[in-house]
Amino acid sequence: MRFHLNKKAFLVALCCCIVTVFLVFYGSRKLQNFDAALIAYLFGTLFALFGIIYRYCIWLQRPPTWMYFKRGWQLLFSKSFVGYAGLSVQKLVRNIAFQRFIYPRGKTRWWGHFLLATGCLLAFSVTIPLTLGWIHFTMNPADTSLYEAHLFGFKVMEFKLGSWMAFFIFHILNWCSWLVILGCILFMRRRLTHAGLIATQTFEGDWLPLVLLISISVTGLGLTYDYEFLKGKTYEFMAVTHAVTVILFLVWIPFGKFFHIIQRPAQIGAHLYKKEGMKKGMAICPHTHQPFATQMHIDDLKTVTKELGFDFTLADGTSHLDLSPEGKRSALAKAHLKAREESGKFFG
Repeated sequence: MRFHLNKKAFLVALCCCIVTVFLVFYGSRKLQNFDAALIAYLFGTLFALFGIIYRYCIWLQRPPTWMYFKRGWQLLFSKSFVGYAGLSVQKLVRNIAFQRFIYPRGKTRWWGHFLLATGCLLAFSVTIPLTLGWIHFTMNPADTSLYEAHLFGFKVMEFKLGSWMAFFIFHILNWCSWLVILGCILFMRRRLTHAGLIATQTFEGDWLPLVLLISISVTGLGLTYDYEFLKGKTYEFMAVTHAVTVILFLVWIPFGKFFHIIQRPAQIGAHLYKKEGMKKGMAICPHTHQPFATQMHIDDLKTVTKELGFDFTLADGTSHLDLSPEGKRSALAKAHLKAREESGKFFG
């Protein structure tokens, strides 16, 4: 099997990684605030970043995807910016933060998505800045009972040791781990009991991500358990095991099922596209004389199909794409009838 390197995607991904390395260097005050113990996590993060951007760029190069992506940004920064910005925030909160898009498929399924998404997004928002050296904690030099949180080397807040805020901040990854474990259990239960999933699921596509996430969560909780109750006796083993599972997950993200997490925010552009299309008017099928899609969508579909090498323009200048699904079926039936009439045989 030959591997064809997409040069444009490769250059974009490489440039993003180089910029990230510079941000690590200067965001950590020339590595002053960078934790050398996290160097393996840093390489895993850079590999994941490269793979994600490379695959995302290839995904965007597909004509249908690029049309939606381009139209989404054009509509957002159009004269209707305020309205579309508000709609984008609403969809972001509803469908990304609360995963409400999945609720119509089942309440239990929604709980699984919500717990898993919340745990993962919170964990990434904490661990990635820590890994890159953008966030670090120090003691207040004037009062050792106070801890200071720094972002890019600038103090942003302080809190008292032993306070509820300190307890929450220092254990936030533990809370994330429990959310992820509960979400994975709900998904595993579904994959063990749903007949349709049992027949179609694969280990690599459906079970591996759940196994990796539970492994990361359990080993992460094991670090806290070792620190709190075992006085560090198994810390080295737990730290190495946790690092291995996390790095395996980071390396796997660009190639596995969770890449759809990166794609999901682009769905917001589809909502803007649909609303703008409704405002501009519907396409009327010349056969049924009924609206069936937005005219903007049909016009863009004609453009995309031509880019893909398919021209559905008819002899009279109209297009086969102007027909609704019912109209297309009728046109196909008429073509079959005409061919049979010309052959003199309706059957056989």
